[in-house]
Amino acid sequence: MTTHYIDLKVIHDPETGPTQLLGALYDRLHLALVQQRQDNIGISFPGYSLNPRTLGTSLRLHGSEADLQQLLASDWLKGMRDHVRIENLAVAPIGAPHRIVQRKQFKTSAERLRRRRMRRKGETEEQAKAAIPSSMERHPNLPYIHLHSKSTRQPFCLFIALGPLQTAATPGRFNSHGLSNPASIPWF
Repeated sequence: MTTHYIDLKVIHDPETGPTQLLGALYDRLHLALVQQRQDNIGISFPGYSLNPRTLGTSLRLHGSEADLQQLLASDWLKGMRDHVRIENLAVAPIGAPHRIVQRKQFKTSAERLRRRRMRRKGETEEQAKAAIPSSMERHPNLPYIHLHSKSTRQPFCLFIALGPLQTAATPGRFNSHGLSNPASIPWF
C-alpha cells in the first residue's frame, strides 16, 4: 500500500538542464527497482503539466514506509546526490484523491513503421511508403522522459499519462519504472 512518500527534487545546475537531470534520476531509479525486484514503489511527478508540457523538476516516490526505507538504504543515488535534494520520508495526506500514473506508447515514426512493415511483409520501400504515408505520424502531447534501453541501449521517450482522479485507492503492483495500469497512488 502506498501510505508514504519521498520527494526528490533536481537542483539547478548551470551545466546540465533540469530535464536531463530528471531523466538521469529516473534512469537510476529504474535500475534500482530492477536490481531489488521491487514492485511496491510507484512514482508521480508533482510538477506534471500538459500546458506547458512538462514533468517538472520533482520525482515523488510512493510506497510503504518499509519499502521506501529499503530503497533509500541502497546506494542507488550514487553520483546523483549533488544534483538532488531528498525530502524526508512522510505520510501521504489522509483523504487525498488517487490517480493511476501509466506509460503511453505511440507509434509515432512513419519511417520506423515502414521499416517494420518491410521486414514483416517483405515489401519494398516504395510499397511501404504507399501503405504508410507520412501523414500517419502521430505527435503525442504528453510529457515524457528521454531514456536509454538497458538491453539495446537505444534511446526512447517514455510518455507519462495520468488517469482520472479517484476517491479510493486501487491496489496493484508497479513495473520497474514505478508505473502501473491498475495500481493508483495518492495525488497531492
